Amino acid sequence: MNTIIEIRNLRKDYHVGEVTVHALRGIDLKITEGEFVAIMGASGSGKSTMLNILGCLDKPTAGDYLLDGINVSSMEKDAIARLRNQKLGFVFQAYNLLARTTALENVELPLFYNPKVRARDRREAAIRALEAVGLTDRMHHMPNQLSGGQQQRVAIARSLVNDPVLILADEPTGNLDTRTSFEIMELFQNLNEKGRTIVYVTHEPDIAKFATRNVMFRDGKIYRESIVTERLNAKEILETLPVEVIEEFD
Repeated sequence: MNTIIEIRNLRKDYHVGEVTVHALRGIDLKITEGEFVAIMGASGSGKSTMLNILGCLDKPTAGDYLLDGINVSSMEKDAIARLRNQKLGFVFQAYNLLARTTALENVELPLFYNPKVRARDRREAAIRALEAVGLTDRMHHMPNQLSGGQQQRVAIARSLVNDPVLILADEPTGNLDTRTSFEIMELFQNLNEKGRTIVYVTHEPDIAKFATRNVMFRDGKIYRESIVTERLNAKEILETLPVEVIEEFD
C-alpha cells in the first residue's frame, strides 16, 4: 500500500506575547492508502493543530510532512494551495456551504480552481459526487432547503469532486443528531470500503469506533495508537433504530 501521510518529528509552536505554546511536540505518524483513522484527544491536546497541518492550512515549526510522497514542509504558499486543491478533500463540522448557491454549485466549487477542468466536465463530476452520497434529487436545492444531514452529504460530495487521495473531516457529526450521525458514518464507511483514505477528528469515543484505527493525542504528543478491534458497523446500527416517519424538509 502507498503511504499517503508520513509525519516525522513534527513540531508546532505558537507565540502568544512572551509565551511559547508547544502545540505539537515531535509527532511521528504514518497513514497508508485505504486507512480510516480517527484522531482523538481533549481540547488543547493538539488534534486540531494536527488536522490543520495535514490539510495544508498551517505549516509546522519543524519536522517533515509528506503528503502522497511530496514534502509539504518545504513548499511555497502557492504550491501548497495547488497541492491542497488537487490532493485533499475537506469536510467541516459547520458544513461551510455557500448559502446562495445550489447543492450542485457548492460541489462544483473546488473545480473552479482547476484550470484543466472544462465547465461541462465540472458539472458532470459534481453530479457524480452527489450520486455517490445519494443526493441526486436535491442537487438544485439551496442549503436552507436541506436538513443538517443533507447539508453534510453535500459537503462530503464536495470533498470527493476532485478525486483526492485523502479526505479530512473535522468533527463531521458534531452538529447532527444520533441517527443522522450514524447515516454520515455509514457513508464514510462505504467510501472507505471503496478505497478512500479518510482521517477525521472527533471527541466522541463512540464515533471513533467506526474507524479502523484510533490515534489519541495528549499534551501535543501521540500517547496511544490502536487498531479498532470491536469496530462498529453503521449500517447494522441503523437497521436496529426505529424508522422516522418523515425527514425534515421532505
